[in-house]
Amino acid sequence: QVQLVESGGGPVQAGGSLRLSCAVSGLSASLKTVSMGWFRQAPGKEREGIVFLEPFTNPTYADSVKGRFTCSRPDVKNTVYLTMNNLKPEDTAVYYCAAYFEGGLWYDWTKFRYWGQGTQVTVSS
Repeated sequence: QVQLVESGGGPVQAGGSLRLSCAVSGLSASLKTVSMGWFRQAPGKEREGIVFLEPFTNPTYADSVKGRFTCSRPDVKNTVYLTMNNLKPEDTAVYYCAAYFEGGLWYDWTKFRYWGQGTQVTVSS
């Protein structure tokens, strides 16, 4: 059974940085062959797709995080990282990683099969 576990969230001041991790287990194939995504959900808002990671291509970033967030997937670990720089109060949300994109719009959270439990990021001004 595929499991995703996010970690690395917490409180941070505006302008600061955090690195989130998403540890993946139970895969039947190499993690680098799996399409993954990072999403976030702020209170009262829809779940927002912020990064799409397809196999063997560069990540796709939402405009809201482009230039500030970087997603990486080292070959040697079954872990995906999201490095977040220059954080803003509007980045406050629960951050989720997801795996196995089933087609359609990558930023549509309903198109991913597996999800982690989320990690809270709180950015104070």
